[in-house]
Amino acid sequence: MNAGMTQDAMEASTGEALIALLEKYDVDVVFGIPGVHTAELYRGLAGSKVRHVTPRHEQGAGFMADGYARVSGKPGVCLVITGPGLTNTITAMAQARADSVPMLVISGVGRRGSLGHGRGALHELPDQRAMMASFALFSHTLLSASDLPGVMARAFAILNSGRPGPVHIEIPVDVMQERVAALPARVSALPSHPHPGRGELEAAARLLSEARRPAIIVGGGAKRANDDVTALAERLDAPVVTTANARGLLAGHPLRVPASPSLKAVRAFLAECDAVLALGSEMGPTDFDVYEDGGFPALEGLVRVDIDAGQLARGPQAEMAILGDARATAVELCSALRAARIGGERSGRDMARRLRAAAFEEIGDAYRGEVAILDVIRETLPGALFVGDSTQPVYAGNLYCDIDTPAGWFNSATGFGALGYGVPAAIGAAIADPERPVVALLGDGGLQFSLAELGSAIDAGTPVILIVWNNFGFREIETFMIERGIAPEGVKPTPPDFDSVAKAYGLVFERPSKLSDLPASLRRARDSGRAALIELRMPFDM
Repeated sequence: MNAGMTQDAMEASTGEALIALLEKYDVDVVFGIPGVHTAELYRGLAGSKVRHVTPRHEQGAGFMADGYARVSGKPGVCLVITGPGLTNTITAMAQARADSVPMLVISGVGRRGSLGHGRGALHELPDQRAMMASFALFSHTLLSASDLPGVMARAFAILNSGRPGPVHIEIPVDVMQERVAALPARVSALPSHPHPGRGELEAAARLLSEARRPAIIVGGGAKRANDDVTALAERLDAPVVTTANARGLLAGHPLRVPASPSLKAVRAFLAECDAVLALGSEMGPTDFDVYEDGGFPALEGLVRVDIDAGQLARGPQAEMAILGDARATAVELCSALRAARIGGERSGRDMARRLRAAAFEEIGDAYRGEVAILDVIRETLPGALFVGDSTQPVYAGNLYCDIDTPAGWFNSATGFGALGYGVPAAIGAAIADPERPVVALLGDGGLQFSLAELGSAIDAGTPVILIVWNNFGFREIETFMIERGIAPEGVKPTPPDFDSVAKAYGLVFERPSKLSDLPASLRRARDSGRAALIELRMPFDM
């Protein structure tokens, strides 16, 4: 228990009660910047088991929580002040909403008597909760400290069931000063995920087993189901196309196809299949229509499995729509298929091999060069987590990259597409899994959105390896404008001297001049045990 609380929690401050409840929900780290409007919430923190990590900006807190959640599988938690602290966090929350990442943001808000009056109180917004409710899965104003256990129970129920995303609780500063009479001895059990019915499973198993040419598409909802998806794919002898958020599933397996469904080769293959199982993918345009050409084909025998009933009603029309957790459904489908006779003359491994080759050829010389650099990083740092900002090597990798570990590739270039994500998300990932190398892929433009978080990497003791593609501007946007006959403007922000910046913050710095020098730079960075910045100046000598 926290200092100042008895074993029975007879009485506690709101802050002490909050931290005690976070501990009960297995929260071991929070990200935030304290202020006078949240100081009371920190009262129970020093004597607890919960670690506090301080970013340089509240957007960084949100991105750290995002990276932590993606790697740990637990909700990332932020503590931020009312007004600007919360609005600074909104971009990170929107990214979490787009990519189905569980995030709990606990903010301050003005005194209860001031809410809605517009008298010009410090940090006041016209209606802070209404603003958050427009995109949070749940937003609540705690009007009495005694309601805290029930509100927290509801928040964690939402975070751990259905399609995840951001949840927001705001606590008025006068409520922070109240006392909580009692806390429950234990928190409520978390709800289970929905499971499909036997009839649905048998019908899906029959459709898939009778197909001559089946395929599987997996999305981020299945990224923790590697063994189960592998068993299902092997039973069907079906190639498995992994979207960006599922990249790394079936690592090294002959049935893997680590390529975007936006590629013509992948689309043509799927169009020729007579049954396609889509597990845990929203089948949205940032994966399935990157080029915005509307060319993703209608799929014969499409069976969609998603944890969100609303999502099943959006996107491609399916022959069967199954509401269920991707992992549980994969397990139960595999069981149902054991008794089924698999029809047709299948050659899934040959099809997957040909499709990998065709997809890799399609991405073109420039992107193949980017992927070659990613391959060197992967081979030098086996098992590394790749965390990406919106930058050229990430765009290339989202189209095609072979990652050697499940859930080993994620970035902000899908969904909301925020810049400034890479550094803080990598810090959060490294805190969640300190035993694995964490590599952040950054552009020189995007890095400058969160340059100050280099200091946070040092403060947090995270030995992240930050690789910046320095092409002296927003090259992707410049190219886009030129291709459309638009005179480029605003695409040449001057980068700093990254050597000097790294030294100022205490990071290891490397600037290899050619690809053959990169492995040595990576090994020195890893062996240093500290955060490191590796600059690759473009064009890079391959």
